[in-house]
Amino acid sequence: MTQNVTQWLDEIKTLKQQLAEAQREREEAYASAINWQRLYETEAQQRRMEAAIAKQTIETLQQEVQKLKGYTFAEPGSDTDLDRIQSTVEGLNTSTELKSHLIQALAECDRLTKALQTEQTNHAQTRKSLTTALGDAIDALSKKEDK
Repeated sequence: MTQNVTQWLDEIKTLKQQLAEAQREREEAYASAINWQRLYETEAQQRRMEAAIAKQTIETLQQEVQKLKGYTFAEPGSDTDLDRIQSTVEGLNTSTELKSHLIQALAECDRLTKALQTEQTNHAQTRKSLTTALGDAIDALSKKEDK
């Protein structure tokens, strides 16, 4: 019977060791699961922020596209130019391409605006010079007739 008790005690000791090992493995698994969950939540939060930023960028670009679609060109009969521009805009596949074309268009708009302002200034100066010259010619003719 002592051998039986010793055998049972050895069996109990082995089971306790297995139980302790199983509990340690369970705790490691819980710690690992918590770590993975934290990593997943961090990654998910980053993805949500990136998605929100992307959505905001898309909305801004769509507003710019709508504004550009509503833009009317000065030259009447330039439907082919408008069609060409519209097909170019519709052919853009990414927001990066759209941004690039928008930047180019805005730069061209600025350049043309400056050129127009320069032309208007030159026109005003020419008009002033011609008006002065015309006035001087009339004065000279008037003086010549008075003599």
